Amino acid sequence: MFDLPSIPNNHALAVLILTVIALYLFRREDIPLETSCLAVLLLVTVGFEIFPYVPPAQAERIEATQFFSGFGHEALVSVCALMMAGQGLVRTGALEPIGRVLAKVWKTSPVISLLLTLIVGAVLSAFMNNTPIVVLLLPILISVSLKTKSSASSVLMPMGLGTLVGGMSTTIGTSTNLLVVSVAADMGMRRLDMFDFMPAAAIAGAVAIVYLWLIAPRIIPERTASMSDSSPRLFTAHLTIQEDGYANGKTLAEVINQAGGHMKVERIQRGEETDTRILPMPDVVLNAGDRLRVSDTPDNLKEYESSIGARLFKGKQMVDDEHPLVAEDQQLAEVVVVPGSPLAGSTLKNVRFIDQFKLVAIALHRGGKAIDLYRKLGNVSLHVGDVLLVQGPRENISKMKKEGELLVLDATTDLPHSDKAPVALGIMASIIFFAALGILPISVSALCGVILMLITRCMSWRDASLALSTQVVLIVVASLALGEALLLTGGADYLAQSFVAVFSGAPPVVILSGLMLLLAILTNVVSNNAAAVIGTPIAISVASQLQLSPEPFVIAVLFGANMSYATPVAYKTNLLVMNAGGYQFSDFVRIGGPLVILMWIVLSFVVPMLHPLTPS
Repeated sequence: MFDLPSIPNNHALAVLILTVIALYLFRREDIPLETSCLAVLLLVTVGFEIFPYVPPAQAERIEATQFFSGFGHEALVSVCALMMAGQGLVRTGALEPIGRVLAKVWKTSPVISLLLTLIVGAVLSAFMNNTPIVVLLLPILISVSLKTKSSASSVLMPMGLGTLVGGMSTTIGTSTNLLVVSVAADMGMRRLDMFDFMPAAAIAGAVAIVYLWLIAPRIIPERTASMSDSSPRLFTAHLTIQEDGYANGKTLAEVINQAGGHMKVERIQRGEETDTRILPMPDVVLNAGDRLRVSDTPDNLKEYESSIGARLFKGKQMVDDEHPLVAEDQQLAEVVVVPGSPLAGSTLKNVRFIDQFKLVAIALHRGGKAIDLYRKLGNVSLHVGDVLLVQGPRENISKMKKEGELLVLDATTDLPHSDKAPVALGIMASIIFFAALGILPISVSALCGVILMLITRCMSWRDASLALSTQVVLIVVASLALGEALLLTGGADYLAQSFVAVFSGAPPVVILSGLMLLLAILTNVVSNNAAAVIGTPIAISVASQLQLSPEPFVIAVLFGANMSYATPVAYKTNLLVMNAGGYQFSDFVRIGGPLVILMWIVLSFVVPMLHPLTPS
């Protein structure tokens, strides 16, 4: 048996309870993450304002406003700056040559190409956010699968997980790494340099790449990525009002109600010669001969025709069995809602999707299921990773792809490109160079890169703002506030003492391994950033209890918090891959679960070897 430490003070106990509540809220899909983060931040600040707390080692109470310091924290500045700088690479098409080479190689040797794709994705993700890497590779892999008539599901998930494996190699690979390094430095530990933990990550990453290359594709269930066959096309036609029909002499509102309330009239044309156009206002009275322009499925159009007593025409030709509807110059395309898109967290109606893109959304693909929601799709709040089936002219779909606000999965590998691509690459290389040599802190280096991207017009301020994520900002700030509250009240020490007590008598290596596994489990349930920020002070406290150097334990937390492989909600690119590949939740558990165990076992041996558990 082990003896747990005594119950902490009331403030520490309250913060511990709030931490559990926060972790629960962060995983709820029915509550916006931004709302949960803001609520947690306010609970921390209001709580310390109403119930003052004076730490034993201090003479003054903790000021509640100091928990807002996360908004100006170096880690958050670095994360935001790197996200914006990465957008410059996306907007200039700087990664286009890599994409084109991979697309060509895939045509010759799929097996070797998968290995090359995994390696390239992992290496690139070590130096930039993996989201644009996944966005670059998704359409390429889907295009290859369509051309070779193979299943895209066998390669999309390995690719996505490969970028996560590569992201844990450097301090700038993920926001999680930046947070762990910054929080540990705030607590007095030596600031880890950019490549300090790369050897350990490279060894474990090599094992992971082999697993994703040779084993994962063989055990992934075959899934259907396309929605094109499951949703009908929309057709534009005219309903001509007849003298003996219901609609003659009725208001438009009455006619729409008669049609079931779902008919959307785009415009009203009156008179053959003058062809007067009337705004489709609810109180407009319809006359015989008026033509209502409507876009919908063939079945719905025929239903409207019979319910309001009209005649369905396409141009001057009446629609019947001998003359069916034909959607001329209309294409179907699947588009993915990516981080930074104006659709993320909003609705098609709010962003005026039809007016902005001149395309019509037909269906929504979410959580591995295709849902035909045409009649109410405009009011559905969209999430990152959602896939929309849209229809419209070829040129409008191409324009959407070039603008880059949505990821178009249209079976082509056309990528954005501009003559600014070499400049953007040079700027990103400079960010890494100055930070790696310690000439500038990564926060300063990244901000310099952002301003250079703007000055050289590699991106606009609109591009930079789209790269920022409110979710990322608020989860970082809320997590930093919780972490600081745990530290100041002694909650972190209590958790560390409890953790050490549970492993009482175990070698330090086992305790380090257990801490890493705990974080690996936690990061697949809640935000990896929250797990990292809360886990870092616990790791330092555990090292203090054992009178050992904190560095190996902090690195263990960093690696554990990066093992977001086992659930689709663990990381945003998992959601992108899930919906684009048509995967189910269980597929991630089946493929990502063994990967978590594999990485944990390898790193449990490698970390103590490369970062010895020396006395503090």
